[in-house]
Order: sequence, then structure tokens, then C-alpha cells
Amino acid sequence: MTVSFGTPQLTAADERSLRFKRAGLRAVGFIGKMARNPLTAIGGGIVFLLLLVAIFAPWIAPFNPLVQDLNNALTAPNAIHWFGTDEFGRDIFSRLVYGSRITLYIVLLVSITVGPLGLLLGVTAGYFGGKVDMVLMRVTDIFISFPSLVLALAFVAALGPGLEHVVIAITLTAWPPIARLARAETLSLRQADFISAVRLQGASPVRVLWRHIVPLCMPSVIIRITMNMAGIILTAAGLGFLGLGAQPPEPEWGAMISSGRTYMMECWWVVTIPGLAILINSLAFNFLGDGLRDILDPRSE
Repeated sequence: MTVSFGTPQLTAADERSLRFKRAGLRAVGFIGKMARNPLTAIGGGIVFLLLLVAIFAPWIAPFNPLVQDLNNALTAPNAIHWFGTDEFGRDIFSRLVYGSRITLYIVLLVSITVGPLGLLLGVTAGYFGGKVDMVLMRVTDIFISFPSLVLALAFVAALGPGLEHVVIAITLTAWPPIARLARAETLSLRQADFISAVRLQGASPVRVLWRHIVPLCMPSVIIRITMNMAGIILTAAGLGFLGLGAQPPEPEWGAMISSGRTYMMECWWVVTIPGLAILINSLAFNFLGDGLRDILDPRSE
């Protein structure tokens, strides 16, 4: 009779449970690192609050943001209308709550499109070099040479006003910095010993890029995208202020400032409160980006 003293084999359920526990521990450790930095904790808290407000907007907003009440036009902040009303008697607090959905819609759509686009172009240019690098980087330089707001304004003017066109325009102006960052990371990685070893094993360029270089570039790209979100909010608000973003009566924060600027001297809340919303959320994304850089970038330790 043979007795085995080897390590007991884990069942599939045990392996899944172990993976979940490890993922939970990593998440707890990540949150703990963020909480140790007060500014990062504040930024993450505000962004999380913005997300909750956007999701539960119908239950948070006390009034319909589109319904006009001319009898209560330009009412100062009070117990009923916490942030006052605009020139059409619409509750500003309710419009801010629903406007958070528009802001997050633009930020998330731009982020999930500009990240892969910039990463793909950057790693391709950095890995292959030569004429590929020269062509892609010269195109990148052309886009970077123009101020992002001016270039976005040109694209929206060509495409026409509208929320979807704003997303396209901001995406077309926001990818060059990410591409240059990914290229710089790739240039430092492509001559590494482990990349040479993978090539000697017969790995194709696509496999080297996808399995080895792209994962190593991801932390820097995520940090850059997070820090770019503040610029995305400001650009979207600027286009909304000029009447090229979400069209009336949609409660977009930049458009709210534009429509209320006529009354700003007598009714300060009409422009001040949407402006504060833009300022606070832009700062929150900047604080969050700084914290992610400290956590995800090993060179910052």
C-alpha cells in the first residue's frame, strides 16, 4: 500500500475562490494606498460621488430639469431651490444633477476611444521605428501643434453641433499625448533582454506587442488618461459654452454658463454654481490622476 504525502490538488471551485480572494486583497491594498494620500482620497471620493449622482439622478433631482416655470425665474437660492433657478425658472440643482450624466458620458466615451487609439499608434511607431515611426510621429506633431480647444472647435464646426460630434472632436485632439507616451515607453522596452529572448523563441511582432509591450505600457497610459479627464471636461464645457455641444434645453454645464452670462451681474448663482461644478470635478480628476501615478508608476516610488 502506497501512501502519498504530496500537495492536495485544488478543485476548480477552490481555485476560483482563491483567485477571488487574491483579487479582493489587491483591491483592498490599492484602496489603502489611495486613502493614505489625502488629496487622492478627496479626488476619488468626488469622482465616486459624481458617478453615484449620475446613476441616481432621477431620484436625487427634486425637479424636472427641462420644465420651465417663468413665475419663479431667477429665484435666489432658498430652501426649495437650493441653488436657485435660471432665467426660465428651471431648478439649477436639478440641472446640475442631470448635467453630470452628460459630463460623464463625454469623459467615458472619449477615454475608452482615445486610450486604445493612442496606445496602438504609439507602440506601433516605437516598436517598428524607421518610416513607420517617422510618418506616425509627424502626424502626431501636426495635431499637437494646435491648441486642443481650437482644434476641437474646428472639428465640431466641420461636423456640426451635437454631443456625439463633441466626443469625436475631443477624441481626435486628445490622442497625440498618449501616443507619444506609449512610443517613449516602447522605445525603452523593445531592446530589453526579455523582449530579445521572446523574439529568439520565434514570437511574431504582433505577439510581442500584444503580450509583452502593451501590458507594460498600460499603467502609464491609464495615468495619462485619468489626468486628461480634467482637460476633457474643460474642453467639453468650452464647446458647450460656444453652443457647439449639447443643444438646449439639455442641462450641459458649459451651456448653462453661456445662457446665464447675461444675468451674471444681478444673479450670480446662474453662472457661479455651474462654474464651481466644472472646477471641482476637474480638480478631482487631477487629484485622482496624481494618486494613480504614485501607485501604478514604480519609478515614482
